[in-house]
Amino acid sequence: MRMYDIIHKKREGGELTGEELRFFVQGFTRGEIPDYQASALLMAIFFRGMTRRETGDLTLEMARSGDTVDLSSLPGVKVDKHSTGGVGDKTSLIIGPIAAACGVTIAKMSGRGLGHTGGTVDKLESIPGLRTDIPRQEFFDIVKRTGLSIIGQSGNLCPADKKLYALRDVTATVESLPLIASSIMSKKIAAGADAILLDVKVGSGAFMKTLEDSRALAQEMVRIGSQVGRRTVALITDMDMPLGRHIGNALEVQEAVEVLSGGGDSRLRDLCLELSANMIYLGQRAETMEEARAKAAEAVSAGRALQKLAEMVEAQGGDPSYIAHPEKFTLSPACVELSAPQTGYITRLDAEGCGLAAVELGAGRETKESSIDFGAGIVLLQNKGDRVEQGQPIARLYAQSEALCRRGKERFLASLEVGELAPKRGPMIVERIAEEG
Repeated sequence: MRMYDIIHKKREGGELTGEELRFFVQGFTRGEIPDYQASALLMAIFFRGMTRRETGDLTLEMARSGDTVDLSSLPGVKVDKHSTGGVGDKTSLIIGPIAAACGVTIAKMSGRGLGHTGGTVDKLESIPGLRTDIPRQEFFDIVKRTGLSIIGQSGNLCPADKKLYALRDVTATVESLPLIASSIMSKKIAAGADAILLDVKVGSGAFMKTLEDSRALAQEMVRIGSQVGRRTVALITDMDMPLGRHIGNALEVQEAVEVLSGGGDSRLRDLCLELSANMIYLGQRAETMEEARAKAAEAVSAGRALQKLAEMVEAQGGDPSYIAHPEKFTLSPACVELSAPQTGYITRLDAEGCGLAAVELGAGRETKESSIDFGAGIVLLQNKGDRVEQGQPIARLYAQSEALCRRGKERFLASLEVGELAPKRGPMIVERIAEEG
């Protein structure tokens, strides 16, 4: 078998066999296939696409390219969740404890933030003492004791995806539906869960800007999950404005605690309850979605979900008093309050722009090597659709210096528009896509 023939076949619109995809993934991972040939195949896939069978085979080969996690020793149905990224997205910190409090086994590996999207691992590490780099057996022991653990991706998980993504990033082949879907699902499959919940964002702060693109990605990933024997559900959710009121690592933990205590931003709370209900349903802890929703709401109102987060924090070496008293978090010393430039309604609060403002403040990374400031970020006192008076405070920015605050302020104000007419706000949850339709 020759790589030249595989490239030529796909260039001409042919369907690659499982054996041909295995030859490519294994050879590229081992360094036997050079970047220039891999780039040629990626470009051919970009233009010619892949069939459902091809995409499923590629996903499985990527998942098998390195370590895979065997969760069979853990009790119950193991449910994982993936978000396609957003601004202020602290849902994993909320829905994991809710689902675990309802008996679902959550053994989750999460990533760090890059660019305008935040990472769950960074948020957790803002809790003093908490470890996310945990050996596999200790990870399992924590899940067995508490029902919940969220750690960083470790070991040699999906090396083919890491190499291919780096190549796609520099060859203008990132925006390929089968390549995006296989990249996401290969990591979820390698992580060992029995069922997968996908939170596919749509809007200005999302990777997919249109509903058509988000729907296509969600459908493709649900099909892959079904093809490889993983029960999979996707929710398409709004990311046209920041999710919740806090953007930044320690700030988002504070807001997660607020929601788990029964308060917080209503759109964030409603989304988390629906995501949690889907995890409970996938985890076979409820026979219907109605029952799952009732269980999720009860776990919050009874305080069991908040207690579950505290248990996980303590088990991973963190100080649980920060969950009981989130005001203990130290925020960055420089603080600037922004005011509404005129009276009217906030007609635009661009999520991506707010995320980039948070990066300027120090809350995010511009490169993988960048350090982050756990106490930096933005508190939104008003959000899109709210009526404001000229001079009314609408946001607080936190950073290590006044200079960083000024940079963040410029980015934030460029994302803001105030007008005379109230804007229409679409639903938080746009669609639900499951194997049955």
